[in-house]
Amino acid sequence: MGQPFPELRERLLSAGVAPRHVRRYIAELRDHLADLTLEEERGGLNRAEAESVGLVRLGDVDNLAKALIKRRDFQSWSARAPWAVFGFAPLCCLAAAYFAALTILWSGWMMFLPNADTPFGVGTQGFANLYFQAGRALYITSPVLIGWGMAAIAIRQRIRLVWPAPGLFFLALMGAMARVQAGRTAVPAGIGHIRFTFLLGHSIQAVRDSLTNTLVTFSLTALPYLIWRARFFISGKSASAGQ
Repeated sequence: MGQPFPELRERLLSAGVAPRHVRRYIAELRDHLADLTLEEERGGLNRAEAESVGLVRLGDVDNLAKALIKRRDFQSWSARAPWAVFGFAPLCCLAAAYFAALTILWSGWMMFLPNADTPFGVGTQGFANLYFQAGRALYITSPVLIGWGMAAIAIRQRIRLVWPAPGLFFLALMGAMARVQAGRTAVPAGIGHIRFTFLLGHSIQAVRDSLTNTLVTFSLTALPYLIWRARFFISGKSASAGQ
């Protein structure tokens, strides 16, 4: 008789139980099973028989799962408020990443190019170039990195794509629409002479480019989740075929 813990783990995660509670619960069940097995061995059974009897005494997967699923306080935030985890929180993270990137741009402009009208299009070398490139990398990659974080949460907690998908798409759209303009002449009244806006484009071609970037970013962020779902489906089919 195989131990029910892998099936129980999937049942609990799919029901929205937070992973930390799942790990602790299964660890407690393993310890309890070890005690039951030892008790049966002392009664004269061999190891395999003792473990089989211990599993029967421990209970079936349905009853073991119900004991934790019915506890609302054990539910993860992605199950309690998926709109916040996959909608509001990623946008807050994106806003923080853009703020950090713009801060790097402005501070680098003040430190390394104080007399330049704009930090764009001006050649820099050494540490100054690395400084600007770090801000640029953060600005460009933040939608993808945050999207991967969302996908990781969805995979870890067995969330269906119906929740992370809209958040991933909106995150990708915000990344494609983000526009930065910096210059003392071009932005005379902006904060730090930097203007940050969201815009699809001023022409049909620009709109097409923005939508293309949105789809590319969305595909990149959704790919880890889709790969996991495919592997999960294949492994499930294999397990069913082996029974």
